[in-house]
Amino acid sequence: MTDPISSFRRVTQMDSSNRQVTAKAQERSSEAAAESPLKPAALQSDEVKLSDIAQQAMQEPQFDRAKVEAIKLAIQQGQYPMDSRRIAENFMAIEKMIQD
Repeated sequence: MTDPISSFRRVTQMDSSNRQVTAKAQERSSEAAAESPLKPAALQSDEVKLSDIAQQAMQEPQFDRAKVEAIKLAIQQGQYPMDSRRIAENFMAIEKMIQD
C-alpha cells in the first residue's frame, strides 16, 4: 500500500529539481546573451538605406505641378469644363466598389 504523503513528497522533490534545472538553464542563457557580440533585441535597431535613384524618386513629384496649378486656376475662375453626368457616374462606381 502506498502512503499518499510519501508520494506527494516525491512529486515535490521532482518539482524542486526541475526548478533547479530550469534556473540553471536560464542562468546559462543570460550568460550567453551577455557574452554575445550581438545586442539584445530591445537594443537593436533596423536601418534602411535607399539607393540614390530611390531617394531621387521620392523627392521629385510624380505629377506636372504647372498643369495642376493651371487646372486649379481654371476651376477658381469657373472656366474648367465639368461634366456632371460623368462625375456622378464615377461616384456611383466608387460606391459600388465600397459596398462589394
